[in-house]
Amino acid sequence: MSTKGTSTSIARFDAAAGERLKNDGMAEADDSSDPAWADQCDAAIEEMARRRIPFQASDLVKQGLVGEPDKHQQWGPRFSTAAKHGLIRELTASKSKRTSSRSSRLVTWIGA
Repeated sequence: MSTKGTSTSIARFDAAAGERLKNDGMAEADDSSDPAWADQCDAAIEEMARRRIPFQASDLVKQGLVGEPDKHQQWGPRFSTAAKHGLIRELTASKSKRTSSRSSRLVTWIGA
């Protein structure tokens, strides 16, 4: 097995830089969210967590708990914050099939 080029590939992978870029993107998405929508979304996540059934962002909309955000990236900070506070936990993850989501990570959550 050849390792030629391996060190170059490894040198280009910087997990800390990737995490910083992710956090910057999440902060940018959160800053651009309508505060009223963010509050409604947080309440919707709390409600679904109380129900203790698996759910995704689309379920919040289907249940009439919150409308769609202006940009789909605005979901991430809301769910991330709820998970960091121990309200929900990740159950499963896959890639979204919606073209507009650009194969983004699609997480199924459950109340923690």
